[in-house]
Amino acid sequence: MTLGGALASEMETLHVDRAQIVHIIDDDGLVLHSVELFLETAGFQTKSYKSAQEFFGLIDKATRGCIVTDVRMPEMSGIDLLIKLHQSGLTLPVIVMTGHADVALAVHAMKQGAVDFIEKPFHAESLISAVQRALERSDGPNKAASNARLAMLSARENEVLNGLLQGKSNKVIGRDLNISERTVECHRANVMRKTGAGSVAELVRMAVDAK
Repeated sequence: MTLGGALASEMETLHVDRAQIVHIIDDDGLVLHSVELFLETAGFQTKSYKSAQEFFGLIDKATRGCIVTDVRMPEMSGIDLLIKLHQSGLTLPVIVMTGHADVALAVHAMKQGAVDFIEKPFHAESLISAVQRALERSDGPNKAASNARLAMLSARENEVLNGLLQGKSNKVIGRDLNISERTVECHRANVMRKTGAGSVAELVRMAVDAK
């Protein structure tokens, strides 16, 4: 699907509160521009920053909205940003952008308070959906619902889930558990089906909420 087609599809059901601002933080100018373009085309108000330091120097503590930030940045990382947000008393929901191999880091970010993560490279639909969820986020995670879904997993499926949360590949999980990679794939599919998770990011969010 083209960018225009994807955004048109999203806009059919998207209700944007333009009083809320999406703060985008990334030291990569190309990524920063792309994220800004996707979100502004979808109707969101945005502000961009090339570093977490720049964000904290300019942020108005009364602002409403959310933050989309890269997790790996020089000087102040996305994890450091989450810690400083908490220390500063700012309650903006945070979405972290990660590389494909950074699932374990994304789990750590969510334990520090991030509400979601998206993997680079991402589609416009994934970004827009994550931002919309962040802006509509309720006061807290549904711990009971997350626990109920995870309780359906078998002991072996929980072992596979733990491997996924550590960022391990199917091959490494299989080696650790002394089972084939194909068997890991089957258990992983069962985990997704039983929990109703539509993506690894949703599965991670569920596991973190259940703690």
